[in-house]
Amino acid sequence: MGVAGQDEDQRPFVDGLFAVSAVLEDGSDIAGARQTAREFLTSVQAVHGLPVSTRAMGMVQLVVSELVTNARKYALGPCLLRLEVEGGAVQVSVWDSSTTLPSVRAADPERVGQHGLEIVMAVCQSFAVQREPVGKRIIATVVLADDPGGDAAGRRAL
Repeated sequence: MGVAGQDEDQRPFVDGLFAVSAVLEDGSDIAGARQTAREFLTSVQAVHGLPVSTRAMGMVQLVVSELVTNARKYALGPCLLRLEVEGGAVQVSVWDSSTTLPSVRAADPERVGQHGLEIVMAVCQSFAVQREPVGKRIIATVVLADDPGGDAAGRRAL
């Protein structure tokens, strides 16, 4: 093994799972969560050689911001952010202690605020909510590279 993330032939080593976790304890951690996502994806690209499109970099930070904001707003105590890369996508997972499951409200252009989950679901390849022994976990997946045909990552033109 040569440089971290490459084999002797200098090919990117992408067979493994890359992940980072962070415990967030107050509202000021939202900017820190976005920074964690940015640094993680920069490392995934620079060290491990995986492509990360500009769009994906922005979308992951947006998803992290929305999910962590909701966790901080609606749950008591800390929340846990986990980012994992596998199979050309990053999975954003946010755990919090609240047992109340989120609900996406009906579209309403007159409503101010409370559009976070709508946004997350619009930009992600997949979205799931899991009950945990304590609280819940929200999981959203964003594809790291845009399609060669020009379609935005994870979406197909209609």
